[in-house]
Amino acid sequence: MNKYSFPEMMSYIVGALFVVIVFSIAYAYLKPHKLHHTRPLSTLALKGSYMLYLMVMLIIIYLASLRGGGLSNVFDGPEFFIFLVVLFVPTTGILSRKITRFSGKRVRYNLIFTIVNILMTITVLLLYRL
Repeated sequence: MNKYSFPEMMSYIVGALFVVIVFSIAYAYLKPHKLHHTRPLSTLALKGSYMLYLMVMLIIIYLASLRGGGLSNVFDGPEFFIFLVVLFVPTTGILSRKITRFSGKRVRYNLIFTIVNILMTITVLLLYRL
């Protein structure tokens, strides 16, 4: 039986709490249960794909940080740069959706960033597996 020391157990618990807190804050900010009345499907696709992306990203960061050496050993060299792009592009897209310049083209914007979120989720899964 593998015994964990108290600091190791606390790091697992704090990491899991961090994942739950960040996901809860994102859920409270996005309110995926509230859809726009004129474009409900594209809004649901955008919010749902972002929440899926965020859940996968947080779990991979959690698992990678618990592995020996942390994120720098899991994602090294050019993989780390790709990881940073994958980390920031969907979040920038979800935060900039309320800019008035995109308000007339919101359905197209929602669909483009839904595809981006799905591609970034697949990318981070491939980066972690390789």
